[in-house]
Amino acid sequence: MLEFWYEFASTYSYPAAMRIEGLAAEAGVAVAWRPFLLGPLLHEHQGMTDSPFNVVPVKGRYMWRDMERVCEEQGLPLTHPSQFPRHTVLAARCATVGLEAGWAPAFTRAVYQANFVADLNIGDEAVLRELLAEVGAAPDAVIAAAQSAEIKAALKDHGEQARARGVFGSPSFITADGELFWGNDRLEQALEWAVRHREVMA
Repeated sequence: MLEFWYEFASTYSYPAAMRIEGLAAEAGVAVAWRPFLLGPLLHEHQGMTDSPFNVVPVKGRYMWRDMERVCEEQGLPLTHPSQFPRHTVLAARCATVGLEAGWAPAFTRAVYQANFVADLNIGDEAVLRELLAEVGAAPDAVIAAAQSAEIKAALKDHGEQARARGVFGSPSFITADGELFWGNDRLEQALEWAVRHREVMA
């Protein structure tokens, strides 16, 4: 098992989300999708109220150029969003609704493509309704559930779990034995670790 912790505003989580299932299937590792909100962790632990890529412009310029290279290598389209970062609370709640129903992975990929390819406002309920319909979910029911106390508490719990387990960025991967890997470029290493230590524990 490999837990995939991701924030919808995270740039590097886009390529990770687009490739994790294929790589995990090849490795024989199940993936547990874990949407969470990174903003509260950044604010609490680092005092940030904006993306670090906006706070430090030179870092932001590097990140966007690096994303171009990463996406080109992976064969993914990329558009620099006209607004960055966008509000992701409702999208994360919708993904949380979809975890049990099974459409969360498809919805997650659709949200990343909407944000980083189509430059759509993923904080807009109308946009999310269209994406939900595309993945076969019922928009009215999902939006209603996303506004419920139960789902709000579940997403908050994800954030508390992430904090307790040392997650400080997105994407992050946690193996069954609790090993934490951060970054799209650590996905292969996380899967290798999961396989190797699964065999050791067996």
